[in-house]
Amino acid sequence: MADQVNSLEELKDVVAEEGTTLELDAPREPVRDELGRSYATGKRKDAVARVWIKPGSGKVTVNGKEMDKYFARPVLQMILRQPFTVAGVEGEFDVYATVKGGGLSGQAGAVKHGVSKALQLYDPSLRGALKAAGFLTRDSRVVERKKYGKRKARRSFQFSKR
Repeated sequence: MADQVNSLEELKDVVAEEGTTLELDAPREPVRDELGRSYATGKRKDAVARVWIKPGSGKVTVNGKEMDKYFARPVLQMILRQPFTVAGVEGEFDVYATVKGGGLSGQAGAVKHGVSKALQLYDPSLRGALKAAGFLTRDSRVVERKKYGKRKARRSFQFSKR
């Protein structure tokens, strides 16, 4: 290639001259199975969620239970609805999710991550809004391990003078 390329047009010219192929910003294709569903895996803390979405009435099923039964706290239900609100597709998709590991808060975060990834796979035009809201990034914070000689990860035993 040329020593100095200043713009995208010059890069295309150089590539055309040399006869090499270069794909720039190929449009994303929707990823759906034969039943018209999109699948994604969401993770948060120790929880892992397998999420399938398909067009429907907005019904959310987690581990075979309705969302209000499984996630009883309103805060957790709000967390699950966030991706649909940001993408502007509330009530347009049915969600089926299975979650393992962690507590309820981590599981809600895992389902939210999985729903966001599945929405983006189903309709790539929603990617910008979901990415700007930070829903496609896995929250990598996990519990720190306990160290030997400590009471917890960092907390020391109580000092006794006598």
